Parts: sequence; structure tokens; C-alpha cells
Amino acid sequence: MKIEYVDGSLLKKMFIGATNSLEKNKEMVNALNVFPVPDGDTGTNMSLTMQSATKRLKSSDVEDIEAVGTLVSNGSLMGARGNSGVILSQLLRGLAKGLKESKKVNTKVLALAFKEGADTAYGAVMKPIEGTILTVARECAEKAVEVAKTQDDIVEFLIQVIKHGEAALDKTPEMLPVLKEAGVVDAGGKGLIVLLNGALSVLTGKEDITYEIQEPIKDVSLNEINTEIEFGYCTEFIVNKNKEDSEVFAKRIGDYGDSMLVIGGDGFIKVHIHTNNPGLVLQKATDIGELIDIKIDNMRYQHSNNIESGQKITKKYGFITVAMGDGIKAVFEDLNVDHIISGGQTMNPSTEDILKAAQNINAENIIILPNNSNIILAAKQAKELSSKNIEVLPTKTIPQGIAALLAFNEDIDLQDNVENMTKSFSEIKTAQVTFSVRDTTINEKEIRKDDIIGICEGDITSVGKDIEEVTLELIKNSLTEENELITLFYGEDVSEEDGKKIVETLEDNYPDIDIELLYGGQPIYYYLIAIE
Repeated sequence: MKIEYVDGSLLKKMFIGATNSLEKNKEMVNALNVFPVPDGDTGTNMSLTMQSATKRLKSSDVEDIEAVGTLVSNGSLMGARGNSGVILSQLLRGLAKGLKESKKVNTKVLALAFKEGADTAYGAVMKPIEGTILTVARECAEKAVEVAKTQDDIVEFLIQVIKHGEAALDKTPEMLPVLKEAGVVDAGGKGLIVLLNGALSVLTGKEDITYEIQEPIKDVSLNEINTEIEFGYCTEFIVNKNKEDSEVFAKRIGDYGDSMLVIGGDGFIKVHIHTNNPGLVLQKATDIGELIDIKIDNMRYQHSNNIESGQKITKKYGFITVAMGDGIKAVFEDLNVDHIISGGQTMNPSTEDILKAAQNINAENIIILPNNSNIILAAKQAKELSSKNIEVLPTKTIPQGIAALLAFNEDIDLQDNVENMTKSFSEIKTAQVTFSVRDTTINEKEIRKDDIIGICEGDITSVGKDIEEVTLELIKNSLTEENELITLFYGEDVSEEDGKKIVETLEDNYPDIDIELLYGGQPIYYYLIAIE
């Protein structure tokens, strides 16, 4: 059946169908991880981002094109997880921008929206890399503009765009040697094709959108400082179809409480405030638009046994870090981190998770340590959305985050601290020991499923069957004459006794180097190793 136009109701179904498709196929996308390590999370991150994007669609009765696009854009922006999720949120943001003021969508409108999405995503990445989801999105957009000139059937239009996108995806290994060596295509690009196929399935009647979307995992654990509660109700809501900007509205409610966070987007205002008069705040909000996702918590009741006396003091510095493992979290607590977000490999926090952590810190300056390359973009997106003074230090590993904090000096200004902390973590070499989840060849090394592999600074340098042997070889391959200290954090699947055996061997082999063994408790990695 020929379809020349899509209205808001059908567009909603297409977004939900796309989300369902990715949820069903996320493990297939995860399996396209370049390294054969058990932390492939591209599919999971994109799926959770899409679930956040479409969550409000299922509970909303909006059916005009612009409103649907706005809800999807705003939901994905706040729920973006990992680099792939952040890029996807930017694709959807541009797509929504391209759909503005449209009463119904034809192929020409959809093509321009695709192009707006690709352009927005490219613009959001400081150094775009070809051979990634960006390439697939751009190729799809360019093909869409070409096809729309002669094709008015949206089904046939999408079939041709997807076919071209699949061809572009197949070429990604030629653009990125690391993909070619691993024998995989780009995971993010594959995720995008899965989404487009899901949307197409709705149009062709193959997807009935009865598949239940899973709620995003609440994987955030915040270590909060208890303070005397002056304003007792934590009030959160979203104003849809707002008539004024976020700064104006923030001034209207600013006198009713504290810990206020007011974020404006395309057609929405997201509000968080601690107040004694939630009803009055909500009344002010209804003056400018309709309210959704209202949440009010009585903080005095929740924390009645955890209230400390004294006045709330604004500190000069506050810290947020991301970590997994009881031992590693304890180290960050000892270094006076205000909020530790539970996350890392396979469990990336969302933009909104990081925003909420920042809002709960009463400090002039907030420094975020992502400790994972796949969390840096979400942290930067949170910084852009927040009204607080935030610096994101692009730490990619736990040892880098610890080194940065050790270089912190409360008595100097922010920029000097950023410079010193950056220099410190840049000098740390990080090594990791884990296991392979598939057969592959990397750096001319034959790797079999379940092999133990040692990784240093992103390169696999040792492979074997024994954890101790691989760890010792990894450290040997990673050391230089300048190194003076090795710190091993042993994970949840390793005993302290096993760790001590490795330390004894290292002390015998390298008598001039200090060796430390600490409990990390981290999953996936048998050892995280800092070399200084």
C-alpha cells in the first residue's frame, strides 16, 4: 500500500516501533564491539536512549508532528547514555528541528529532517570520525534528499534509504582499520539501521508495537551529604508547550525554594526545585503550559533519621565521579568526592543522571570525572544543560580519575586546578586484565573465546589462559625505565591471595619499583592497573 503522508499518530508509532526493534536486537549490536571484551554496550546505550525518547510518547496524547518530535528530542537528550546515545540524541534533536511546523510529513520533509539530524550530530562532535554512526547517518540523509526528488511513497523512500545505509555500513571497516581487523562493522551505525528498519516495519504492518518497552535501569547510586532540610519537598516536573524561556520562569519561582534547576529545550522546560510550597510552584507552571511527569517527594520524611544539625555551607569545590566496585568507590570517598555515580563499562549513566548529581552539590565549582571514554560526551552534555559552573575533566579510566583527585589543591583557583589535574592524569598509564568473548585477531594476535587478555592504553599486549601469567606479561610489556609505582586493583572475581602472589613476583622482578595491591571489587576486569 502506498503511503504519501505520515501524520503525528503514525509518527508516534514509527518511533515506538524503532525503539522496540532496537530493544529486541541490542545484544546483536553489542556483539559488534571492536575489542572482544565483555563490555560491548553500544546497543544497550542506544536502546536506553530511545526508551527515554519514547517513554513520554506512550503516556502522552499529543499527535501533532512538532509535539511528537519535541517529546522524542527532549526525552533522548536527558536519557542519552554513552557516546552512541549522545550522538543518537543529537540526530533526533536535528530530526525534530526539521519536522517543526509540519502538519504532515511527506518524503521531501522527511529527507530534509534526516539531513538536519545528520548536520546537528556532526556539529555536536568536536572531531567527527568517518566510519562511525555519523557516516551512516550522513549517507542516509544524502540518499534521502536524492530519492525524495522523484519518490513520493514513504515506504519505498525508506527502503531505498535503508538499503543505501546498509551499503555505507558495510564500508565502515574500510574507513576504520580497527573495524576491519576485528572483522566487524560499526556498532552505532548498525544500531541506526536497526532503528530505521523498525520504523519501516510499522509502515508495512510487520511491527504491531505491542512489544513492551523495558524501563531504563536505575543504575545511579549517589553518596549524598546530609544537611539540614530548609525546604521539605523535592518537586520535579516538565512544562510542555511553554510560552516563555527557562530563565524567565526560573526568576518567577526562584523565591519559593532552593536547589533549583531549570532547563529549557525545544518546546519544554524541565524543573527541579526544593520548596515548601509545591502547589504554588505547580500553579505558576500551569500559567505557561501543560504539566507532565510531576514528581513530589517529602525529603524530611525520607531523611528523618539522617538529618545533621547546622547550616548549609557553599563549598568552593565539589566533585562527581563515575565508578564501579566497592573498593574503588571507597577510594573516591576517601578523596572527598561528593557524589559517586554507580556506572562504567556496560552501565553508562545518562545525561540526566549526571545533571541530578550536579544539582545536589552545594559548591561554587563542580568538577566531573567520567573515568570512561564512553561517558565523557554525556558529562559534557550535562554541563551544557546545567546553570552551574561545571568543568569536565576527560578522564578515561579509574586510575586517571584517582590521579586527578590526588593533584587537586583546594587553595588554588579552578583553572589552575584543571591544568594541574589534567597534567597529572595524563601521565598515568592504565592497564586492564579481562577475558575474550569471541574469536578474533587483533594486532596479529590470535585470540580465542574465553582467553585472558591484557590491555594497556587501548592495545591488547598479552593473551593467554592464565590470569596471573597474562597480568605479569602485561605489566612487563607496559613498563618503562621511568616508572616508579604500580598499583593493582583486584576485582570481584579475584581473591586477595591471588593478588598477593602477583605482587610478590613483581617485587622480585622489579625491586626498584613500589608495588601496591588494593581491593577494587570491580566487575568484568580481574585487575585494573595504574602505572606511574
